[in-house]
Amino acid sequence: MKGTLINIASVILGSVIGILVGGRLPERMRATVMDGLGLATVAIGLKMTLDTTNAVIMVGSLVLGGVLGELMDLDAAVTRLGETMERLVLGNKRLDEGSGGEKGRFAKGFVAASLLFCIGPMAIMGSIQDGLAGDYTMLSVKSMLDGFMSVLFASSFGIGVAFSVLPLTLYQGTITLLAGLLQSFLTEAMIAEFTATGGVLVFAIGLGILGIKKIKVANLLPGVFLAPAIVYIVSNVLV
Repeated sequence: MKGTLINIASVILGSVIGILVGGRLPERMRATVMDGLGLATVAIGLKMTLDTTNAVIMVGSLVLGGVLGELMDLDAAVTRLGETMERLVLGNKRLDEGSGGEKGRFAKGFVAASLLFCIGPMAIMGSIQDGLAGDYTMLSVKSMLDGFMSVLFASSFGIGVAFSVLPLTLYQGTITLLAGLLQSFLTEAMIAEFTATGGVLVFAIGLGILGIKKIKVANLLPGVFLAPAIVYIVSNVLV
């Protein structure tokens, strides 16, 4: 769990720095930072998407995942969770007091940062390595990247970004504890399609940050977990 603890510390530290710096930035500079953040998120998502070895599986996972996500309306559930946390942390105080942002930034920052920090091969493989051998090298590298992204996110979205450590802890901590089982089950192909499908969601987050298209990303989230299941079925059942 040492690697995940380092990751948690980096996100919190980056968020604190972003909050302290963000409030001092002129609105024009904040807008430019947001554009840069959006472009960086799009680039990260695109890079992850290119990991696919079978685009049909990736597309199928997103379609089926989207259907499931809409039936469960995960986007509304996740947004309500973020808004509940916002009320618990901030009470009736407007989130934008003294910072010039709009109401609801907490929930937006929480959801976007949680998805970005939890999806990807480094989160999976790094947690497995940490659990099996106590090797947290990969998670240390991920921590540096997440810390930097936390500064950018928090400068625009505020304290909600720091609370993304809750799902991050649950996600990576669970993988670390189940490392032996997951390593024997997850193949390179499964991780590749998991990462590629997740990359599409990260790409969608970037489009939202840039104001190009608002997508209910959480409603597509089941597709990320369906991807390795479909790979397993194709490789072991249909062949």
